[in-house]
Amino acid sequence: MIPSVLPTYNRAPLHFVKGEGAWLIEEDGRRFLDLGSGIAVNALGHANPDLVAALTEQASKLWHVSNLYEIPQQQALADKLVEVTFADTVFFTNSGTEACELAVKMARKYWYEKGEKEKVEILTFSGCFHGRSSAAIAASGSEKMVKGFGPVLDGFIHLDWGDHDALHAAITEKTAAILIEPVQGEGGIRPLPDQCLKGLRALCDEKGVLLILDEVQCGVGRTGRLFAHEWAGVTPDIMMVAKGIGGGFPLGAVLATEEAASGMVAGTHGSTYGGTPLGCAVGKAVIDRISDPAFLETVNARAGLLRQKLEGLIAAHPDTFEEVRGMGLMLGLKCTAKAAAADVVKAGYAAEVITVPAADNVVRLLPPLNITEAEIAEALDRLDKAATAFEAA
Repeated sequence: MIPSVLPTYNRAPLHFVKGEGAWLIEEDGRRFLDLGSGIAVNALGHANPDLVAALTEQASKLWHVSNLYEIPQQQALADKLVEVTFADTVFFTNSGTEACELAVKMARKYWYEKGEKEKVEILTFSGCFHGRSSAAIAASGSEKMVKGFGPVLDGFIHLDWGDHDALHAAITEKTAAILIEPVQGEGGIRPLPDQCLKGLRALCDEKGVLLILDEVQCGVGRTGRLFAHEWAGVTPDIMMVAKGIGGGFPLGAVLATEEAASGMVAGTHGSTYGGTPLGCAVGKAVIDRISDPAFLETVNARAGLLRQKLEGLIAAHPDTFEEVRGMGLMLGLKCTAKAAAADVVKAGYAAEVITVPAADNVVRLLPPLNITEAEIAEALDRLDKAATAFEAA
């Protein structure tokens, strides 16, 4: 008999009932150190007092009103995002998947309105993950994502990660945009080198192609800058954001320049729940905190400490781990051929530490951005215990 909850996840036998900062409390009372943050969602930890206050204050006033009307909280968050990013305009969604849908529509509509209706193709890269909607799985193109869900949406050209010659050759008069994650998350914590991102921006400018960045997982302070592309000193035309922007509340956004968004006029897109007063009140509190330069300075300090300690963990467990990869507090432990990342993650449950598996045999570490030095020390102790137990088994 099928469960009442559709069985699309292989769920761990854990039942968390409370969260406190970087900690999750199981219903049996055990305290787990959360280095997954709901897959980079709980950017300020669980039950953050500032977010609880923002949510509670707004919840006592107004939760939802249709986008047929002006929404002051939405305006305030949009204004803040425009202030601290490249963007001129923002559309709010509920998730990264919905952000992907709009980003694709926006890029194609831009060229349609320019009279270049043949420019519909979007170039994407192996290892990418942009969500699970029809457009998002078509963008990934991998068998795992699309098998059984055909016919797959047309108009996506899939290229090998890092193949510069193939990229140049793939750009034609039909190319509308290049879509890429500055740091691949699901793909195994693979950062795009700064010089490559700069090269992509230059190539898009040269060829007349829009650059879409997917910062759903790597954005909102995760790499030590408000957005990961800032490290390369470039800006996109369109950017997808979600996960950390709501601090745990369902919220996403598409940020764009005025030019790139010029085709999206009244009636071309909509959302019932995108940009509710409740969601935007929480999102504003998140961005106010994380965009503070002093906060980001602390993120970088914590990231340096964590990476240093992870190098020591690798040295202590060379049969299990072979390298640390990533940026900021978006890190991955690449496992050796002797160790499966999924099994290492499971070993962590016994040590009461939460991590997340990814492709390329990588264990993802995505702790809250405000994790303390003491919690980092505790995290390494628990990861060491997990690795030791895994090796003994």
